[in-house]
Parts: sequence; structure tokens; C-alpha cells
Amino acid sequence: MGTFSIWHWLIVLLVVVLIFGTKKLKNLGSDLGQAVKGFKDGVKGGMDSPEEAGGSPQQVTTSKTRDPNTVDVEAKTKS
Repeated sequence: MGTFSIWHWLIVLLVVVLIFGTKKLKNLGSDLGQAVKGFKDGVKGGMDSPEEAGGSPQQVTTSKTRDPNTVDVEAKTKS
């Protein structure tokens, strides 16, 4: 009783196909595949060094001018 038989899954599949149609399911599958591929490429590209990716390394600089709307505070550790 705890597991579904093949007949349960076939009925669920039939209901899904009737609701969405085969064209939408095909588009959904290809869109999902492209999204996964894009995610893998993004993760793979994020691990490359900036020189290999074609960009130059970015340097963070601090400006000496102070914004009057910025509050400068020091963080304290709990004791």
C-alpha cells in the first residue's frame, strides 16, 4: 500500500498529458535542459580565473572622500 504500482504512474502521466498537452511538455523539457546547461556553464565559467575568462582582474579601491550619509562604525565581538 505504501508504494505506487506502474498503473498509478501511467494514470498520472495520462492526466498530465491531457492537462498540458504534448507540445507544452516538449517545450518544458527543452527549456529545462537549456536551463541546466546554462547553469553548468555559469558554474564552470565562474571557477575560471579572470585572465582565462577574457577579463581583467578587478581591483577594489577605497576613496578618501566621505559621504555625509554614511555611518562609520566598528564591529565588536561578543565576550
